[in-house]
Amino acid sequence: MSVSVLSLTRALGSVSGLLQVVSLLSLVLLLLKAVQFYLRRQWLLKVFHQFPSPPSHWLCGHSLKVGWKELQELLKRVKKFPCAYPRWMWGDKVHLVVYDPDYMKVVLRRSDPKAEDIYRFLAPWIGTGLLLLEGQTWFQHRRMLTPAFHYDILKPYLSLMADSVRGMLDKWEEFASQDSCLEILGDISLMTLDTIMKCAFSHQGSIRNDRSSYIQAVRNLNDMFFSRVRNVFYQYDFIYRLTPEGRRNHQTCQLAHQHTDAVIKERKAHLKKEGELEKVRSRRHLDFLDILLFARMENGSSLSNEDLRAEVDTFMFGGHDTTASSISWILYALASHPEHQQRCREEIQSLLGDGASITWGDLDQMPYTTMCIKEAMRLYPPVPIISRNLCKPITFPDGRSLPAGIQVSLSFYGLHHNPKVWPNPEVFDPFRFALGSNQHSHAFLPFSGGSRNCIGKQFAMNEMKVAVALTLLRFELSPDPSRVPCLTPEIVLKSKNGIHLQLRSLT
Repeated sequence: MSVSVLSLTRALGSVSGLLQVVSLLSLVLLLLKAVQFYLRRQWLLKVFHQFPSPPSHWLCGHSLKVGWKELQELLKRVKKFPCAYPRWMWGDKVHLVVYDPDYMKVVLRRSDPKAEDIYRFLAPWIGTGLLLLEGQTWFQHRRMLTPAFHYDILKPYLSLMADSVRGMLDKWEEFASQDSCLEILGDISLMTLDTIMKCAFSHQGSIRNDRSSYIQAVRNLNDMFFSRVRNVFYQYDFIYRLTPEGRRNHQTCQLAHQHTDAVIKERKAHLKKEGELEKVRSRRHLDFLDILLFARMENGSSLSNEDLRAEVDTFMFGGHDTTASSISWILYALASHPEHQQRCREEIQSLLGDGASITWGDLDQMPYTTMCIKEAMRLYPPVPIISRNLCKPITFPDGRSLPAGIQVSLSFYGLHHNPKVWPNPEVFDPFRFALGSNQHSHAFLPFSGGSRNCIGKQFAMNEMKVAVALTLLRFELSPDPSRVPCLTPEIVLKSKNGIHLQLRSLT
């Protein structure tokens, strides 16, 4: 009996000793982390001492305002702090927010990688495609895909774009007859998705096909991406996967992938038909998906199935969501300024008549409408902000500098609303873009800039012109005063409560 008690006592003593050792090691580790955090933060404070900023809490950083309040706060800081200011998120997480064209030019002419700690959250959704690739692999993919946006490829797309727009406008006629307001972003998203699927993915479908589940998935993934970026606990994958939002994110990614997988499968099946492969191969230029599929067939080792799906996911999202946002905001801006809307309409009527057809040459013959489109994109840039990690030191034109390893965020929204760049920036003034206007080369960046600018910007501009022209020929637009849009800066600039317009049919 005494032996058993003695053994138990020794065992308990061993466990107690082990717990003491573990506790001591944990305390030492915690102290080391605290010292590391302190030294890192002191280094960052020294790095950013050249850049004034609002007071921040050592742990919580600058107070996180979301949506429209965040944009209002940004515009206050644009006026107060020249060129840029450091924004502290939490602890030692900080990035320099840039809104000066000279600063933009310096950053965009470099080849710094995307901010990995932010953009990695997109990888489960869009994979490692052109948006997330870096270095030589990015260059190879960019060079491979550039021919998909050649002028000879884009010209035949106009009729497909016009068909998709007309399908949407036919649906709008029903709402106009009911004299009710319409939330336009949902329908425009379906229209731009229909367009990108026809043009870039050789899909023969109709806008009336129900693709709303994919559209909703994209909206949810946008929301969850920014929710994760702003939540300190969601930064860790193993924690995020255990949360309800993490599980919902996984399910929503799968839903989006089902859509893109179906598009790839359908095109592969079509190419297997007798004679179809040779017919497509004989074309002078291939469309986007065919370029990927032929690269896979002819040199499979250079383009895996994962690479293929990642590019399709990237362009399915980028090719419809950013354009849908742009068109929606353009129509809202014109609805809010009827005098400019009417002048655009008169220009388009003199050019297109009833709009039965629209040609490639017509796109360059609507200068005032183009000015209004650009001014709307200045006020409402489709992508409000992007981020880079400096891979080497940088010196800005005013002599201030930053070392390698610092995150720099380029705020296109801040740039486009910077009163030192654009006088009276909140005023809708299309004449800012009149022929001969003297602009800084990096004052207007709706498609980013530098070597990593938007590869599909010409496609997007064409689609915007077609959509605006055909819409103004058929409808008079006015805003819904009871539902003013509440801007929210996610991956793409959206409105939290939608974009509502009143439509009056002109036909």
